[in-house]
Amino acid sequence: MNKAVAFAAALALGVAAAPASAQIKIGFMATFSGPGGALGQDLYDAFMLGIEHAGGKLGGQAVEVIREDDQLKPEIGVQIAQKFIEKDKVRIVTGVIFSNVMMAIYKPIIDARIFLVGSNAGPTPISGKSCSPYFFSTSWNNDSLHEPMGKLATDLGYKRVYVMAPNYQAGKDAVNGFKRYYKGKILDEVYTQVNQPDYAAEIAQAVAAKPEAIYVFFPGGMGINFVRQYQQAGLIGKIPLLSTATVDTITLPALKDAAVGTITASPYSADIDNPQNRKFVAGFEKKYGRQPSWYAAQSYDAAQLLDSAIRKVNGNVSNAAAFGAALKSADFKSVTGPFRFNTNHFPIRNFYRVDVARNASGQAAFVNKGPVFTDHADAYSKECPLK
Repeated sequence: MNKAVAFAAALALGVAAAPASAQIKIGFMATFSGPGGALGQDLYDAFMLGIEHAGGKLGGQAVEVIREDDQLKPEIGVQIAQKFIEKDKVRIVTGVIFSNVMMAIYKPIIDARIFLVGSNAGPTPISGKSCSPYFFSTSWNNDSLHEPMGKLATDLGYKRVYVMAPNYQAGKDAVNGFKRYYKGKILDEVYTQVNQPDYAAEIAQAVAAKPEAIYVFFPGGMGINFVRQYQQAGLIGKIPLLSTATVDTITLPALKDAAVGTITASPYSADIDNPQNRKFVAGFEKKYGRQPSWYAAQSYDAAQLLDSAIRKVNGNVSNAAAFGAALKSADFKSVTGPFRFNTNHFPIRNFYRVDVARNASGQAAFVNKGPVFTDHADAYSKECPLK
């Protein structure tokens, strides 16, 4: 039996004759504490707003969302996954900010034939040969998130770039993604500790290498610490700072002027002009008093995806074959722009250049410079045996 047939057989085993439950349980796992806590909060707030915009239900069905904090610890994530499966009896798990947690929980959840709808972490190993009919993502494969900046650095003419990222799966994927489209010379690639607070030594080493630009991936609190120290070293405006998931809507309120001049690549911008995004941004700002980040956009999309798929199966999410097909059809309008699933259940989507500049009031703000890639697919879908 080849792998594609085995996947189909696994789905068939998940078909249940029982009627749909009166209430669908959804496990929501994210990082809510420590430096990455703000990312998890945005993920959760947007998901709950998505339910609210769907009439307080998903697909017309009552849902119970069980929220858990993985603390950015893979072992805690595994414990939560086991609780979701064995005690809570969830049918769907969503969320997950960090790739080291996703790598830890992925197999236990899909082996239990529970649908995992990731809304941020997209580690490369699950994008290719280890893809699953039980996994879907409303975000991106990690590599593809960083590929736009590799292309942009090339287009901007930077021939010597120094690269830094945290030493975990997403950091390694980030560097690989950047290098896939960057045509110049990588002077060095440095991997720092996760949640490292002080980057003075790494910044000094980078400057000594005399790069034309520096590319970094430091999400959440790591990004705040790095950019502040970069600015304190007097490097903003001297050595261009290129980033993905470092300066974003989560970190800019803390960084303010320190981030002016940075060039970012992003899967989302709050000023994307489509009806669903206008509704999302207005609703998010009214309810939470802040502008939504890309984390929020992806999680809102996860709620909209689930709303459409649950509706298609009349609430019977236990019918794995039908529910999987409903998810794959992606019959919803993404706030991020054009969206459809590839064979590995990661989206084919747009990526944008979003810079930090001063607005009319003189405050640091994002400026959307338009797409770097349109309808961009990741490099690993061809390795996935799903059809």
